[in-house]
Formats: sequence, structure tokens, C-alpha cells
Amino acid sequence: MNNSIFVGLDVHKATISVAAAEAMRGGEVRNLGIIPNRVDQIAKLAKKLGKRDRQVSFCYEAGPCGYGLHRQLTGMGHNCIVAAPSLIPMKAGDRG
Repeated sequence: MNNSIFVGLDVHKATISVAAAEAMRGGEVRNLGIIPNRVDQIAKLAKKLGKRDRQVSFCYEAGPCGYGLHRQLTGMGHNCIVAAPSLIPMKAGDRG
């Protein structure tokens, strides 16, 4: 059994929207809700998702509100990817 989960974060100044996907074919994808953008709440979320030695991989879009978040999550031992929207490939003629 794959014991991993992927977590997408939509980071704003006051809040973070959280969604998670189990890392297996056909795994459940669910909206976990909105948490306050505070260090204690982020630590609580990461601890909850990492129970039973589950590998947690976080990802969020680069922006002015997230660099401390990256440092916190990687400091806790989790994978954290910051996606730069300008570097996401698009078909010619498509607008984002």
C-alpha cells in the first residue's frame, strides 16, 4: 500500500485553502477546507496529515504570501514544491 498523500495549498494573506489526494491509482481527492494562515495552524495540519509515518508532499503557487510557509514545511521534514505559474507549459494561443 502506498502511504503517501499530495496536498495542494491556495495561500492567501489570512487563509489557506487545502485539498488532498491519496497517492494511489483511483485514490480519493478531497477538499479539507480553509485554515488560518498561521504557523500553529500549519503545523497542526502537517502533523495531522503525517500521522502513521505517511509521506506528505505539499505544493502551492509562488506568491508573496508563501515563502515562510515553504521554510516551515521543509523544516518539519515534508516535501514542498513551489510552482511558478509563468513556467507552466501552455499550448500556443492558449491564455491563462
